[in-house]
Amino acid sequence: MAATKVLVVDDSLTMRALISGALERIPNVEVVGLADGADEARAMTEQFRPDVITLDVEMPGMSGLEYLAEVMEKRPMPVIMFSTRTEAGAEASVEALRLGAIDCFPKPKVATPAELDKIIGKLGKRIKAAKSADVRAAVAAKAAPAAALEWNGRPLAIGADAGNTKNLFELFGTFPANCPPTLVVQHIGAGLAETMVAKLNDEIAPKVVLATDGMAVEQGTIYLAPPGETHLVIDSWPNGKLRLLPRDPVAGERPSISVLFASVAKAAGADAVALLMSEPSEDGAAGMNALSAVGGYGIQQAPEGTNGFTLARKMAQQPVALDQLPATLVKLCSK
Repeated sequence: MAATKVLVVDDSLTMRALISGALERIPNVEVVGLADGADEARAMTEQFRPDVITLDVEMPGMSGLEYLAEVMEKRPMPVIMFSTRTEAGAEASVEALRLGAIDCFPKPKVATPAELDKIIGKLGKRIKAAKSADVRAAVAAKAAPAAALEWNGRPLAIGADAGNTKNLFELFGTFPANCPPTLVVQHIGAGLAETMVAKLNDEIAPKVVLATDGMAVEQGTIYLAPPGETHLVIDSWPNGKLRLLPRDPVAGERPSISVLFASVAKAAGADAVALLMSEPSEDGAAGMNALSAVGGYGIQQAPEGTNGFTLARKMAQQPVALDQLPATLVKLCSK
């Protein structure tokens, strides 16, 4: 297998050296260039044809966000961002994910190899997965929310990784204000969930909240799992309540998509509806299996290269084109 080629873009010579040194220790990853800003990055992209770019959010001149927007418009490719741990950094990180970055990592508090080692395992996994990521150009037109929903009582669970932030914003932008109660586990960095909730509430019709233990599940609300310390589950259906369980990570993730899906399958049975927006992996696949076992409705990404999804219930399957995903979810949750 050919090595994953990475271009490192950062205005700091120290950070370029740290990031490239860390990446070079990851098997089958090759750093092909070090750029100090957007101008050098453009030239090196043409010269070296990297598979993935790592990009600093806070750069002088053209910022990392401005350059990311340019990349996603003119030459979409997988981009992993680095940002500070400040409140402003969280805002920039969520904006980067919404523009199409596949993940955003915090910069080390202290520029030392030991600090970068704390994230290198996850960074390596994301870079290798990024090589085959389906990165789409920015969509100019914003879809209007759907008409009011005549809800059939089915709950909706969604699992996604950080790289699907853009897709989540687009999907939720089509939801009516009285959408089905929607429980979301997204694998995003600590400190980003609050900013994600605030940005979504500014832009979409339904209410978005950060899930808390004991919270009642109601129509018209999207519940986002807090990252890091607990798993999100629902205890019963109908009239269920959310529970945050301080258990060990599952398949390396906490909160876990599979844990959420399994709880919805157990509570709602054949009425459960779940959407897996990330590639089926160790986290997610087990949850979809639990859903299938009770006859629920499961939608997950179709095999690589088909640019769509597959809706399955028991032995029945049908393709769902990407642009038909919102309408399909609304139909599954309507009378």
